[in-house]
Formats: sequence, C-alpha cells, structure tokens
Amino acid sequence: MTDKHDEFGLNAYFDAGRKATKVPSDDLMARVLADAEAQQMANVPAPAAQPGLFTSLWAAIGGWPTVAGMATATLVGIWIGISPPAPLEEIIAGNTLDTYLVDLLPAFGDDFVEG
Repeated sequence: MTDKHDEFGLNAYFDAGRKATKVPSDDLMARVLADAEAQQMANVPAPAAQPGLFTSLWAAIGGWPTVAGMATATLVGIWIGISPPAPLEEIIAGNTLDTYLVDLLPAFGDDFVEG
C-alpha cells in the first residue's frame, strides 16, 4: 500500500535502508555476548533451601486460620469438660432421665425401626 502512494517521497530512502545491510564486527559481537553472559550469571538465583519439617507441616495443616480454629475448638472442649452446662451435667452424672426414649425424627414414624 505504501509502494503505490508515496506522498512524501520517502520510498527511495526506505529502499536504500533495506539494501544497506551492515554486519557488526566480530569484536563487537564478542563484547555483546560477553556482557550478556555476565548479566545472565548475575541474575541467577541462589538455590532455594528445602523447607523444614515445621514449615512443611504448617503448610499442610493450612497455616494460621486452621491453627486458630483448632486452638479455639481445643479450648472450648477443655472448658466444656471442666465446667459442663447443666443439661450435660445430668447426663455425665448418670441421671440420663430416659434420654434414650426421645424421638429425634418424629415425622418419619417407625419407618427406620428394624424388626
């Protein structure tokens, strides 16, 4: 498209630029390649250290959020174990008050009873 319409008369300059190919000297290429190799060696990262056992375990568990949840559940379990609520105290003491007779699924009737 530019060959058909040369508004500024630049096609002659572009053609001359395409024909004039200069090959860089061997000395220049050697210096460029040496500089490139030096830059590559300067940017090589050090080998990463292997993570320790604790770090691997910490990552496998899930980090802070998981450990916080487990610690909370542990403390609540200890708290309930030391000072249980009133309904649990009766069950723990052996006064079950016939809790085994409570129907947990009254809407289903006797469909699940074998016999």
